Amino acid sequence: MASKETKLERYADLLIRVGINLQEGQTLIINAPITEAGFVAQLTEKAYDAGASNVMVEYSDEKLTRLKMEKAPEEGLKNYPQWKANGLVEMAKNNAAVLNLAAPNPTLLKGIDAKRIAMANKASGEAFREYQPFITGGRISWLIAAVPTKSWAKTVFPDLSEKEAVDELWEKIFYTTRVDQENPVQLWEKHIENMTKNADHLNDRGFRKLHYKGPGTDFSVNLHPKSKWICAQFTNDQGVNFVPNLPTEEVFTIPVRDSVNGTVSSTKPLNYSGNLINNFSLTFKDGKVMEFSAEEGYETLRELLETDEGSSFLGELALVPHNSPISNTDIIFNNTLFDENASCHIALGNALSICVENGKDMSREELKEIGFNESLAHVDFMIGSEQLNIDGEREDGSMEPIFRNGNWAF
Repeated sequence: MASKETKLERYADLLIRVGINLQEGQTLIINAPITEAGFVAQLTEKAYDAGASNVMVEYSDEKLTRLKMEKAPEEGLKNYPQWKANGLVEMAKNNAAVLNLAAPNPTLLKGIDAKRIAMANKASGEAFREYQPFITGGRISWLIAAVPTKSWAKTVFPDLSEKEAVDELWEKIFYTTRVDQENPVQLWEKHIENMTKNADHLNDRGFRKLHYKGPGTDFSVNLHPKSKWICAQFTNDQGVNFVPNLPTEEVFTIPVRDSVNGTVSSTKPLNYSGNLINNFSLTFKDGKVMEFSAEEGYETLRELLETDEGSSFLGELALVPHNSPISNTDIIFNNTLFDENASCHIALGNALSICVENGKDMSREELKEIGFNESLAHVDFMIGSEQLNIDGEREDGSMEPIFRNGNWAF
C-alpha cells in the first residue's frame, strides 16, 4: 500500500496535470483555506515544475468569514469589492487557470440571519457577473478539488478525534480520486473515456423530454435540440482539455427553462453558505418553483430561491449512477463536490453555456431563445437514489429507459 506522502504527491500531480492541465507559461490562481498552506505549497511546486509563469494564492479563513457575517453592517455585506472581480476578468482574458480547494464547513454560519448571508451572496454574484461566463462556458481551465479541514472532517466522522477524522477523510479523497492506485492519471483517462461514451449515447438518442420518478420525486423536463450532454472533460478557448471537478462521475446537460413540471425531493443534505438544507422538496410549474418545504434550513432555502428571478428555475440536469465509487462509500460528505457525484442531481439557477452547441459564441438573447436560464446563483442538489427511474422521450413520443433502480439502463 502506498504511503500517505506518496498519495499526496499523486493527488497534487493529478490536480495539476489532469484537472487544470496546466500549460507552459500559464498563470495559476489557487483559492484555499489558510489552514491548508502545506498542501498549497506542494501544488505550487507542481505548478512551477509544469511550467507555470506565476502562481497566485488567495487564502480564506473561517473565523474571519463568520465574524464578517456576524458583525459587518449591512452596507458592508451589500458591497463586494469590484476591483477584485475585475482583476479575475483581466486574468481570465489572459488565460489564467483557477484551482479552488473546497472544504466547506456546513455549520460555519449556523445561527446567522439568512438574509444577511443572502445579501453577501448576491453582492458577490453581481460583482462576478462578467467573470461567470469564463467558468460556465469553460472558456478558461478551472478546477474544484478538496482538502479535509478539521471542521469539515468532524462533520463527516463525528465519532473520531480531529486527527483521526482528517486522516480518514484524506483516505476517502484518495480513494474517490483513484490516487490510492498505481497510475491514477491513466485511470482517469479511462474513466473520462467511459463517461464520454455515456454522454455520446444520450446525444445519439435525441431525447427531447425526460421523466423522473423516485421517492418524493415525479417530474418532467424538456431538452432543446441545441442542448447537448457532456461529462467530465471540458475544452477551453485555447483548445486545451481540463477536468473541472475531481472527483467526478456525472453526465449532464441543461433543461428548457420553462418546461419543468412536478415535484422533486432531496436525497442528501445540501451544504449551502455555511448551513445545511435537509429533507427538502420543490414543486415546479412551467419551470418555476411554486411551493417548497424543508425540515432543516427552510430560511436558507427561501433566500436561495429569492436570489433573483432565475434562481427559482433549473439550470442543470446531471445523471450519476448509484453504483459508483463515491456512492459506494455510503458516506454523506456534506460537500457538494462529493455528494453530487454520488447521486443524480439538478441545479437551481444559472445554466451552463458549455452544454449548448456553439454556446460560447451565442449572445444572451440567443441563449434565452432556446430556454437558457440566467441567474447569479448555481446550486446543485441531490435527488438520486437506488429507487430513481428516468425515461427519455423522443420527438415522436417513443420512450426509452435511461436509469433503472438508480443505475444506467443501457
